[in-house]
Amino acid sequence: MYSRLTRYESKNPAARKTLHRASRYVALLWLVAALGCQSMAALNAGPSPTPYLLSPDSTPAHDIYKLSIFVISICAAIFIVVFSLIVYAAVKFRAKVEDDHEPPQIYGSNQVELAWTVIPILIVVVLFLASARVIHAVEDATFPPNAIEVTAVGHQFWWEFQYPGYGFITANELHVPVSAPGQNVPTHITLLSADTDHSFWVPQLAGKTDLIPNRKNEMWIEPHETGTYVGQCAQYCGTQHAKMLLSVMVDSPEDFQRWVQQQKSPAVMSEQAAAGRRVFEANACVNCHTIAGTMANGRFGPDLTHLMSRTTIAAGAAPNDEKNLTLWVKDPDAIKPGCLMPAMQLEEKDLNLVVAYLMTLK
Repeated sequence: MYSRLTRYESKNPAARKTLHRASRYVALLWLVAALGCQSMAALNAGPSPTPYLLSPDSTPAHDIYKLSIFVISICAAIFIVVFSLIVYAAVKFRAKVEDDHEPPQIYGSNQVELAWTVIPILIVVVLFLASARVIHAVEDATFPPNAIEVTAVGHQFWWEFQYPGYGFITANELHVPVSAPGQNVPTHITLLSADTDHSFWVPQLAGKTDLIPNRKNEMWIEPHETGTYVGQCAQYCGTQHAKMLLSVMVDSPEDFQRWVQQQKSPAVMSEQAAAGRRVFEANACVNCHTIAGTMANGRFGPDLTHLMSRTTIAAGAAPNDEKNLTLWVKDPDAIKPGCLMPAMQLEEKDLNLVVAYLMTLK
């Protein structure tokens, strides 16, 4: 058999040339893909304006990224080997015009059957052990005493962030300190849901973790660079699931402490906005929202004590400025159709007074 194949190859230089050319194309394709992934990761180092998988910037995200590259590399190697063998067989043993008889039939090969049984088992074992190591490192991590504790509660369709160690609550924008070399400050996040299933996902900082009613899940992040990292609810949770965005603001230790002190302080009471405060407290706004230092003590909507310290409103659906805030109070569905915030049907004068009051909550 071997001698016949050798004679065939020697008599068919065109087949051998085609096979070598196909092998080079496959190798070139794999090289371009690998270099492309590395280049994209290098170009997108640091915080990305959109959720991005190829530029991890947190300890658990780094572990997951390295595991992913390892798994993809093994799968790519399997693809190259199998594809090359298919091309080799198709080119080398293709039928010639002058062939008028059935090729030799060969049945069974203990060596081949043993190889395609043992090799896949070894590959699966290697992938299992590599995955188990990363899962253990991420899920069973221990935290230093200076770790930041945050409780994230998913609502339709916004995020509530509680800081039990500092005694305040904010919404939609999670602030955490950066971890500098030799000064690790991880953030441990307890995940709860107030209504239905959600999923907390900031690709550059960690993997997805679900928020499930009546169940407590946990995750952690340890960012290595300051900046804003964007994420998304990754579990369909209703009409406005696509606009249930979240931002993680990674601050320097000094900036984080300043932000904490600002959030712990009561709402700024402006005499110029006193009329707007009275309109706010006279309407159903107080049943859903909290503003520290006032009679507003609702729990169904975001805490507004320091509303204007946030860059967006409606869980990232619009920039937080006077124009959008006015539209949001007047007609929430205009920004986020299907959201659970009702339009209060305020008169134009009262609407302007309420917005002027909200603009003072910094």
